Amino acid sequence: MKSLSGLDGSFLHLETPETPMHVGSLHLFDLLPEYKKDFYTEVRRLLARSLDLAPLYRRRLAEMPLHFANPVWTDGGAVDLDYHVRRHTLPRPGTRLQLERCTARLHAELMDRRKPLWEVHVIEGLQGGQTAFYMKVHHAVLDGAAGVALARALFDVAPTPPAKAAPARTVPPRAERPGIVSLSGAALRHDAAQYVKLVRHLPDVFRLLAGMVKSSGGGGEGPSPLRQNFSFGPKTPLNVAITAERGFACVSIPLAEAKQIAASQEAKLNDVVLALCSGALRRYLAHRGGIPKKSLIATMPISLRESGNTEFTTQATLSLVSLATHIVDPLRRLRAIRDASGAMKSVARRAQSVIPTDFPSIGVPWLVGGLAALYGKTKLASAIPPIANLVISNVPGPPVTLHAAGLPMRAYWPLSIVEHGLGVNITVMSYAGSLDFGIVVARKAVPDPRKLAQALLEAHEELKQRTLPQPAPAEKRKRAVNKKTALSKS
Repeated sequence: MKSLSGLDGSFLHLETPETPMHVGSLHLFDLLPEYKKDFYTEVRRLLARSLDLAPLYRRRLAEMPLHFANPVWTDGGAVDLDYHVRRHTLPRPGTRLQLERCTARLHAELMDRRKPLWEVHVIEGLQGGQTAFYMKVHHAVLDGAAGVALARALFDVAPTPPAKAAPARTVPPRAERPGIVSLSGAALRHDAAQYVKLVRHLPDVFRLLAGMVKSSGGGGEGPSPLRQNFSFGPKTPLNVAITAERGFACVSIPLAEAKQIAASQEAKLNDVVLALCSGALRRYLAHRGGIPKKSLIATMPISLRESGNTEFTTQATLSLVSLATHIVDPLRRLRAIRDASGAMKSVARRAQSVIPTDFPSIGVPWLVGGLAALYGKTKLASAIPPIANLVISNVPGPPVTLHAAGLPMRAYWPLSIVEHGLGVNITVMSYAGSLDFGIVVARKAVPDPRKLAQALLEAHEELKQRTLPQPAPAEKRKRAVNKKTALSKS
């Protein structure tokens, strides 16, 4: 039995039918000509062998009496693979758009809290000799970094991995069934420990806040880079109360090109990711009400995970970063993002030791759950200025090609959460030489996410043309022919 942290528990309490709180990933595989196996069956076998490699596969929630505090995780019990691993076949012709819509529909569905909080959906019928699977896990179970650790445990780096000895079984054969006394005692012990930690860190928190006020004071022309991040975002069509309908679009760009763009402007890779999203939003909003004069603000998760920590829990906090969408020139915009992001990261590094990922939880389920339901029903998100306009997250992923059931993985697109007032979430995974963008939207905010994905590709092309050496005319014609051929096959 293990208590949920305050942060993990909040993802359960914030969940409503309109705002599911799970994260996911869509994996695309090449069906090799010599592959004669049934991929769905092989995936089931792969997961059956992996059940004891990661605790999340067997973890179940045990609720507190009257939901007075966070539930606890219990281990053990049989896992029903017929429920957790499902098969879907796309109708002909099996296009990328059909795959995206199928994934969006699956991502919109709430998970059954009576079972371990994960699902795998094998999606067949794609054109071009490919297959896919979509995996989702509740955010109460893990964050992006833990998701990468799970992928490393599930997938292989070789098509035919060496035989492994069966892992020692560490979970009980039967599910734990803690009683009321055990559950209540766990909640009281957890909260007592958290109050002690909060009191111990109060002096550090005051020193940090004083430093932030001093850093944001400016003194030069215009607001400081840090102060630009702490400002309400403009009202846009993205920032409305949402419904349960989801949209999804995925796109990939070469990682090497993004790194070259970053190096040319003395920026970080994450700055380029933010600049690409900023350029895409400018293009998208230009045709939907106009580009606001005030810059859009992104909320961006920052990992608090120490190096080597692969615990399956959430260890991150949220920051705010100006996307400089009011700046027309793409290079000036990138440099402004670089400065704003750098200022925020500096604060995050100083604050890392005092930002809590756990806190007392007695009474929190009633308070947070009630506020979440009220916030959605009253449509406040459509009326008040947004603190942020969207969520952008950049997760470092595996640098080499992974394999599952003998097939090479060609793409690793992440999916995350949208909320009332935050109708767009762009999560990026660096994988095997590419940046894989997963764009999740509430259809109330963005009816056609494919247009936002196309705008992102155009923003990338614009930055390339301004920063990287361009090919000779003959080479350009050759690339155009190759690109046209590739599009005709997708």
